[in-house]
Amino acid sequence: MATGFRGGDHNINRAGRTVGTKNNSTKMIKEAYAMLVENNLENMSGWLNEIAANDPKAAMELVIKLSERFVPALARTELTAADGEDIFKSLKFGFGPALDSPDRIQEIEDTDHEEL
Repeated sequence: MATGFRGGDHNINRAGRTVGTKNNSTKMIKEAYAMLVENNLENMSGWLNEIAANDPKAAMELVIKLSERFVPALARTELTAADGEDIFKSLKFGFGPALDSPDRIQEIEDTDHEEL
């Protein structure tokens, strides 16, 4: 059985679709859904108010679900050191003595006396 393409056909895309490019069907469905939402914003606001009157939690969950269609979720990023260890394991800050150390308590008391 012969196909429409021949081995040397210059119309064949040998590289394929680039990574991240949506196919046309997916693109058209997303556009149609966005148009549906856009054309019903006033209705959706009323529907959301009706839901919120009986169950505010359900209304918020619905808003979150709808937003996931249009606002990309943030990916969780884990920071690690070069050796794969937790970066915060050995992280230290030098803000001075601890609040309950004798030096810090004396410093606070001295500041309080100066203000009087």
